[in-house]
Amino acid sequence: MAAPVDLRSDTVTRPSAAMRLAMANAEVADDVYGEDPTVRRLEETVAGLLGLEAALFTPSGTMANQIALRSHTKPGDEVIIGVGAHCWRHESGALAALAGVQTQVVGQDGMFTAADVRAAYKAEDPYQAHTRVVEVENTHNMAGGTCWNRAELADVVQTTHQLGMVAHLDGARLWNAAVATGVSERELAAGFDSVSVCLSKGLGAPVGSVVAGSKPFIRSCHRFRKMYGGGMRQAGILAAAGLFALDHNRARLGEDHANAKALAEALAGAPGIRIDMTKVQTNIVMIDLSHGTARALIELAKEDGVLLGAAGPQRVRAVTHLDVDREGVLRAAQVIAEIAAKL
Repeated sequence: MAAPVDLRSDTVTRPSAAMRLAMANAEVADDVYGEDPTVRRLEETVAGLLGLEAALFTPSGTMANQIALRSHTKPGDEVIIGVGAHCWRHESGALAALAGVQTQVVGQDGMFTAADVRAAYKAEDPYQAHTRVVEVENTHNMAGGTCWNRAELADVVQTTHQLGMVAHLDGARLWNAAVATGVSERELAAGFDSVSVCLSKGLGAPVGSVVAGSKPFIRSCHRFRKMYGGGMRQAGILAAAGLFALDHNRARLGEDHANAKALAEALAGAPGIRIDMTKVQTNIVMIDLSHGTARALIELAKEDGVLLGAAGPQRVRAVTHLDVDREGVLRAAQVIAEIAAKL
């Protein structure tokens, strides 16, 4: 039987032999004491790529987002987010539970405008939560891996600052946005007060994210990382995987985007399936079913060796990555189309 085609997420990748070798050979020390040279090199590298002063290595993207937003706020504050934002939908209610912060959702399909920010903003008032942060996700996970329009993004950031707030960028897949748009990560991060990026999604590292910002901000994040249990000791073994991923796996992200487009094109027009091709911009394909349920299709596809995720009652999510080739995505398309036609 052919190996499974795993399209559940780009987090399912496994480190290559070369990445494992880099990890094994990493120079390490105690990172809680700030002594691990490989961690320091990773943090300096990411800060440089994003055009920010400093950075901090964290175990996960959730922690990177949460310590950033905790550092920008105090309990009772409010954060403006887009529909389906990861920090709201997929981080276990941490903003409320750990930071005591509430969210206000604006816009459509994960995107929003400067006008949305102005309308949502609440200034100091004893009867209302004070809006402190605007959080942007690029690419947007639940919108299908779509990239923000740069002009609209600049307007959002400018308005955020004019209103006295700070802007946080959840750039878990910022690497994908850079490749898809041909614009550097530094340019995409311009104006943001803080940025989080993930190493364990499209880049293929086994673990880790980085949060970046000013030196005082990162000092604050360092404290919250410790508070949230994210201090690591000889973490250079993990940081080495991140450095390898940045050096070897960023440029090839275009292959994942091409495979996602091939998957979408193979399914477009198939009975029982609807795909918005305008939103297939990076490595995520949202497959809407006209009948049947996402769960039913996912279970049947699994029996045929194709693994998928659900993004709604009738929405299936497929994510391409470095461990799936063109042959794999076309086999997945055939399986999905055959099942959808029978649901």
